[in-house]
Amino acid sequence: MKKVLIANRGEIAHRIIKTCHTMNIQTVAVHSTADENLPYVKAATFAYEIGEPPVQKSYLNIERLLEIAHQENVDAIHPGYGFLSENSTFAKRVEEEGFVFIGPSPKVIADMGDKVRARKIMKEAGVPVVPGSEGAVADIEEACEIAQAIGYPVMLKASGGGGGIGMVRCDDEKSLRTTYESTKARAKAYFGHEEVFIEKLITDARHIEVQIFGDQLGNAVHLFERDCSVQRRNQKVIEEAPATSLSIDTKQRMYETAVAAAKAVQYYNAGTIEFIVDAQENFYFLEMNTRLQVEHPITEQVTGLDLVKWQLLVARGDALPLQQEEVQLTNHAVEFRVYAEDPVTFLPAPGQITQFSLPERSYVRVDAGYDSGDKVTPFYDPMIAKVIVTGRTRENAIELAKAYFTEASIEGVKTNLPLFKQLLNAEQYVAGKYNTAVLTEVLK
Repeated sequence: MKKVLIANRGEIAHRIIKTCHTMNIQTVAVHSTADENLPYVKAATFAYEIGEPPVQKSYLNIERLLEIAHQENVDAIHPGYGFLSENSTFAKRVEEEGFVFIGPSPKVIADMGDKVRARKIMKEAGVPVVPGSEGAVADIEEACEIAQAIGYPVMLKASGGGGGIGMVRCDDEKSLRTTYESTKARAKAYFGHEEVFIEKLITDARHIEVQIFGDQLGNAVHLFERDCSVQRRNQKVIEEAPATSLSIDTKQRMYETAVAAAKAVQYYNAGTIEFIVDAQENFYFLEMNTRLQVEHPITEQVTGLDLVKWQLLVARGDALPLQQEEVQLTNHAVEFRVYAEDPVTFLPAPGQITQFSLPERSYVRVDAGYDSGDKVTPFYDPMIAKVIVTGRTRENAIELAKAYFTEASIEGVKTNLPLFKQLLNAEQYVAGKYNTAVLTEVLK
């Protein structure tokens, strides 16, 4: 593998470029007209403009991406996360055009991208799933019937959803009837089909995910877990590894379940099994992310591994670099997603960054998509950087993070940096006994 096209932008494109260059692999970056001056474009070996800022005219333009791949005679295409990373049609086209897709098979992407089908496959594999409908619900009457049987509150979900999109909490029949049609319409608009299903809403829940990795020879391992419970609007803000206040026995059962899930679908490359965990430590399959996660750096920090390097090795047909017993867990890492947004309303706050001061320290890794002078446009996700703090213990990592955010600063745009300071001093978070409601509670 000598040349890779990265079908993405911002910090993840930059992060992939860094590993490629350490492996003497040339990189081809693509950018919209709005992103032409961003750091990742300058870091790549080659760079191509692919269109106007709206994603349909640039980063989702499959034909243009493949045209550049042929023009540059690349060996493989890395989709990063978001955009086309979980698009089975894109993965299939990449392979049909003679390139290596750095990710799992198109079939697995399609199966796991359909949440109804994924639930069925996991259930057949013996993986515990959240109580709910066996498949898509036919109409509102069936939805109410199922909700009544499993008990409120419930979550009404789009079959093709993900990343917190297409999910609505319903506390009673009235709210279910009120939101049913609008949820179907939103599912159709976002994901191309209006299928919805129902799951029991697990209250006082934690969001725990297990990083898995498979190769094309049938091997699969886990790389331990991450706690992603600090969320707003079902989207992650802070993640940490390993999870705190979770028994060793529960963790071990989650690892075994995640690897079994991976093997059940003959999974290869990087993937994540997301679980919802209740107060009694019962855990249920939520979804499988068939790509590299935003929060993969904390797994790298606690294992000492380069997950992008593993992706490239597995994509070219190599066996996994390590067997399960060789994967070691050390340290504690916390990732903070830095957004250009109002820290009170959480609304995006585009603008020009006049000062970008997120200095790297011996205990801090910064994966940044922007720098001083760069413009954050309204066309894309407002995440501008990830700050990953690593300590010997969780307590140590939190103290280091507190110190770091007293000196970190970004000017020119509003950011959520003040939110981190607030959370790092919140009793619930510091104690490590928190769930997905923690951010709401702290903000109150």
